[in-house]
Amino acid sequence: MTRKKKTRSLADRVTIRTGRRKDYKKWRHENPDEVGSSQRFQQKKADQRKRQAERKQARQEQAPRIEIHPKRADKDDE
Repeated sequence: MTRKKKTRSLADRVTIRTGRRKDYKKWRHENPDEVGSSQRFQQKKADQRKRQAERKQARQEQAPRIEIHPKRADKDDE
């Protein structure tokens, strides 16, 4: 009635993509052309990043300048 323990050596012999990390890494290494994102998706993401950078730049330009280390007047008096 006890379960049979699986051996770790089976993981190396698996040839199909089963969802295990080791199997997926092997499949990904053997099929690099199937792994990458589609050109459409890559272009969409690149456009999103460009628009996001433009919005960030605009926000930074509109923000008021803040002196991080303002010159203190009382030190000049000493």
